[in-house]
Amino acid sequence: MDQRRAAEFLAFLPELAALAAAVVLPRFRAPLPVTDKGGLRFDPVTEADREAERVIREAILARYPDHGVLGEEFGNQAGTSACRWVIDPIDGTRAFISGVPTWGTLVALCEDDRPVLGMMSQPFVQEIFLGGPAGAWLLRGGEQQPLRVRQGVALAQASVFATTPEMFSPEELAAFNQVSAAARLTRFGIDCYAYCLLAAGHIDLVVEAGLGYYDIAPLIPIIEGAGGIVSDWQGAPVRSGGRVIAAASASLHTEALALLANVD
Repeated sequence: MDQRRAAEFLAFLPELAALAAAVVLPRFRAPLPVTDKGGLRFDPVTEADREAERVIREAILARYPDHGVLGEEFGNQAGTSACRWVIDPIDGTRAFISGVPTWGTLVALCEDDRPVLGMMSQPFVQEIFLGGPAGAWLLRGGEQQPLRVRQGVALAQASVFATTPEMFSPEELAAFNQVSAAARLTRFGIDCYAYCLLAAGHIDLVVEAGLGYYDIAPLIPIIEGAGGIVSDWQGAPVRSGGRVIAAASASLHTEALALLANVD
């Protein structure tokens, strides 16, 4: 993707954030029917999720009708272009329905299934995280701040985050617990916000499993644009969700990966 096109798409992402915020924020911390999608765990969805994805999809296809779109709520719509947008309208719906402002709207632009540009918007705290080949930035209060991961931290001094222990199988949890035991600090429960805190240099590792592609694709360009690393638990690029490790440095990634890579 050339720089001109990348700049055009990057400028479009905050427009999508504003459209989603307009339908999501009035429903946050307000009475809202919740539906359980089912499965092994409570998997909530609300009209806020659906409406946010609907307005994002409509805006993308109105401007780029040949592009593909993959969203958590409405699935995949193939395009004729190599570009495909990946949407999670509310990543962290459990937090959303609990009134906790750690959810976010996630949008990625992928080219040939590789995430090139990404956004996480948290409109309640008025923050937008953006990332791509040219870098990563936080938009807040009319200002744009560059993001950079924290370097020089070994696993013994690292802060490790995951959304919930329930996301891991027993074998995955045993491996995660090895990383947790080797680290200085482990915290749970802040969904996509953890990846953005890693990009901003506040934490060092995020280790998760059972993710959909829409959960992680928008966050990869943010972390990589800030100088971090994202892979699966075998060290390969993430192209379909599943098990994910995000690290602030190559050395930290290698340390943590050694404790994760043997899980079948």
